[in-house]
Amino acid sequence: MGAIIMDGVLFVALLAAGGTLLYWLLTSFTPAGVRMQQARNRERLERAAALVCPIHGAHREDQLVRLARGERVCPDCYRETLDGQYP
Repeated sequence: MGAIIMDGVLFVALLAAGGTLLYWLLTSFTPAGVRMQQARNRERLERAAALVCPIHGAHREDQLVRLARGERVCPDCYRETLDGQYP
């Protein structure tokens, strides 16, 4: 009985290892994998660029103020706009 269970477990482990190897090969050595890598890099760079205010510099994501339209604004720009320093 133990040998049958062990055989089943090893078979599932073999399938998991084979699937993982196939996924790694597809993402590392095919054009689709390159496109996925470029998309991840682009999203990471866009997220980092959205955190930098051209006037006040970089801020953490939790510091930004979300407007009703969904845009994020630097807290210093938001404060200056509310104080009336910028029209």
